[in-house]
Amino acid sequence: MNLLAPPVYVRWVIGVVVSAVFAIPFVATFLFTLSSDDGYTFDRWVGLFNPENARLYAPIWTGLANSLILAIVTVAIVLFLLTPTMILITLRFARLRRVFEFIALLPITIPAIVLVVGLAPIYLQIGRTLGTGTWTLAFAYGVLVLPFAYRSIQASIDAVDIKTLTEAARTLGAGWFTVLVSVVAPNLRQGLLAASLISVAVVLGEFTIASLLNRQVLQTALVVVNRIDAYSAAMFTLLALAFAFALLLVIGRVGRSRPGRIPS
Repeated sequence: MNLLAPPVYVRWVIGVVVSAVFAIPFVATFLFTLSSDDGYTFDRWVGLFNPENARLYAPIWTGLANSLILAIVTVAIVLFLLTPTMILITLRFARLRRVFEFIALLPITIPAIVLVVGLAPIYLQIGRTLGTGTWTLAFAYGVLVLPFAYRSIQASIDAVDIKTLTEAARTLGAGWFTVLVSVVAPNLRQGLLAASLISVAVVLGEFTIASLLNRQVLQTALVVVNRIDAYSAAMFTLLALAFAFALLLVIGRVGRSRPGRIPS
């Protein structure tokens, strides 16, 4: 028996309080979307699928599509750029870990408005070379999610003896690509999944950078629709939260499942 663990009733109280803190705003928003002069009705939710309202909701669908593309590109940056860099530092440049950690955590201390001031000249050059497509925001979002993704991945790296695994795989003749994909990545799966989830959540909820750089994403579209119909904006906000929660459950389930055997 763990004497340091709190009693069962204390854990239940903490769980109920935390659940209430998260649930009450969601329930209140949901009831707000149902409210009418005659009580509560689902007419507004049914109206989401009414073709007559397609013009009103067009900015949201456009913003949602842009946000999903941004989420995919941002996750790709985390998985294919940040993760190999962290693995390389762990294996070959251990002395640089503290420096890289400081750089990775630095964006969390800088307000978004300050980041935009520094990113604006960079995006002028990006616009001239790569265009002004919304997907280019992924470079800024890659910086924005850096502290959260770093912590998630680093926790998995610290829990696994990557050096021993890598040396064993290299001794058996595996190339570096095989080592990363078949040996290291499966052992970092929970950290990679957590980093991906956080990246998606940040992208779907980010407003300041997209607004100041004049890009249309989900949150900026919700502001536009909110000026016309506050109920529709609230409903789409709940749908976005439900999507993020479902994604959390799926990633959590995948993270707990056992990885398949590596073929010999």
